Amino acid sequence: MESNVLFIIIGVICLIVGVVAGKFIFAVNTKKQLEEAESQSRKIIAEAQTASENLKKEKLLEAKERFVQLKSEHDKEVLDKNKKINDAETRIRQKEQALNQKLENIDKQVKENDVIKENLNRQIEVVGQKRTELEKHQEEHIRRLEKISALTAEEAKAQLLETLKQEAQTRALVIQQEIIEDAKLRANKEARKLVIQSIQRTAAEQTIENTVTVFNLESDEIKGQIIGREGRNIRAIEAATGVDLIVDDTPEAIVLSSFDPLRREIARLALQRLVTDGRIHPARIEEVVEKTRKQLEEQVLEIGERTVIELGIHGLHKELVRIVGKMRFRSSYGQNLLMHSREVANLCGVMAAELGLNPKLAKRAGLLHDIGKVPDEETELSHALLGAKLAEKYGENPAVVNAIGAHHDEMEMQYVISPVVQACDAISGARPGARREIMQQYLTRIRELETLALTYPGVEKAYAIQAGRELRVIAEADKMTDADSEKLSFEIAQKIQTEMTYPGQIKVTVIREKRAVNVAR
Repeated sequence: MESNVLFIIIGVICLIVGVVAGKFIFAVNTKKQLEEAESQSRKIIAEAQTASENLKKEKLLEAKERFVQLKSEHDKEVLDKNKKINDAETRIRQKEQALNQKLENIDKQVKENDVIKENLNRQIEVVGQKRTELEKHQEEHIRRLEKISALTAEEAKAQLLETLKQEAQTRALVIQQEIIEDAKLRANKEARKLVIQSIQRTAAEQTIENTVTVFNLESDEIKGQIIGREGRNIRAIEAATGVDLIVDDTPEAIVLSSFDPLRREIARLALQRLVTDGRIHPARIEEVVEKTRKQLEEQVLEIGERTVIELGIHGLHKELVRIVGKMRFRSSYGQNLLMHSREVANLCGVMAAELGLNPKLAKRAGLLHDIGKVPDEETELSHALLGAKLAEKYGENPAVVNAIGAHHDEMEMQYVISPVVQACDAISGARPGARREIMQQYLTRIRELETLALTYPGVEKAYAIQAGRELRVIAEADKMTDADSEKLSFEIAQKIQTEMTYPGQIKVTVIREKRAVNVAR
C-alpha cells in the first residue's frame, strides 16, 4: 500500500517536474523567436526605408525631367507664337505699304482725270462749234444741190431708196440661188440621215418578225426529249442545222431563230420528223438533218424548174434555177420573194409587150432582179450589184444584167428594159397588202396620217384609205378656196414625205365641195 502511494507521489512529482521543464523550454524558445522577429522587423524597416529613399529619388528625377520637358514645350510654343506675331506684323506692314501706294496712285489718277476732264470739256466745246459750222455748211450744200439738180431733198431721198431697193433685190436673188444650191448639196445627206433613222426605228421589229419560226408541239413533255440529258440533243440540233433553238415558258411551242430562212426550214422539217419518229438522240439527229437537207435541196431545184417553166423562160443556168427556188424561203418586208419576183416578171412581160419590146427578155430580167437577196455566201455588195454579178457569171444577156444592177439606180441604165424592171418592182411592192406590216405599226401609221391632215386649218375630216396608200381630206368650202385646196394638198404631201416612214407612195386628195340646197314649196 505504501509502495503504491510512493509510486503515485513519485509520478506526480515527475509530472510536475515535466510541466515545469516544458514551460521553461517554451519560454526559452519564445524568447529566441521574439529576438528573431525583432531582427527581421528591423531588417524589413531598414529595407522599407531604403526603398522609400530610392522611390523618392526616382520621383524627384521624374519630376525634374517632366519640368524640363514642359518648360521646353512652353518655350517652343512661346517662340512659335512670337514668330506668328512677327509674321502677322510683317504682313500688316506690307499691306499698309501697298494701301499707301494705291492711295498715292489713286490720288495721281484723280489729278490726271481732272486734267483729262478739262481737256475733254475743251474738246467737246470745240466739237460743238465744228458741228454747228458743219450743219450750216450742210444746209448750204443741200440748197446748192437742189439748185443744180432741180430736185428737192425728199425726191433725191426717194430716188436713192429706189436704187438701194433694186440692189437689195438683186443681192437677195443671188443669196436665194446660193441657198438653193446649198440645199441641193445637202439633200442627199439629209435623205441618208432620214433613211438611217427609219432603219433604226424599225430594225428590231423587222429582225424579230423575219428571223424566227415557231415550231408547234402536241405537248410540253416533248420539250424534255428535244433538250435531252444535260442538253445533248438540243446542242446536236443547233450544231447540225446552224439554228438557235429557244425553249422557254411558251406553251407547246419552240422558237427557231436564224437569219437564214433555208436553215430554219431544214431545222423545222428535221424537228418534225424527229418528233414524229420519237427517236431523238445525237446520232439520229445528224442523220435526219442531213437527209432533210438533201431533200430540201432537191425541193428547191424543183421549185425553181417549175417556176421557169410556168413563166416560159428557157435556157436558164442550173445554178440560177436553184437560186430562184431558194427565193421561196425568203421574204422581203413580209412579201414572199419568189411570189414578188413572179409578179414582177409577169408585169414586165405585159409592159414590154405594150411598149413593143422583147417580152421574154423583160420577163427573164423581172424574175432574176432580186437573186442577189439569196446569196450562198456573205458579201459586202448590195443585192442589186450582187445579182448583176451572178447573172453575168452564169452567162445572162447584158440587158438582163444591166436591168438587175440598175433596178435601184446603183448602175447606169443602158437598156430600155431597165426602167421597165424598176417600174414593175415598184408596182409590185406598192400594191396594197403586198407587204405585211405589224398590226400595231399599221394602225399607228393610219392614225398619224389622219392626225397630220387634221392639224391644218380649214380641214373638216381626214380618212386614210386603201391600206394607207391614199389620204382623203375633206375641206370646209366656206373657209377655203380652190387655190387653197391645191396648196393644202401639196403641203400635206410634203409634210408626210419629210416626217413619216412608209412603204411605196401615198396619194393626198383634198375634196372641197360647195352645195347650194333650196326647197320649192
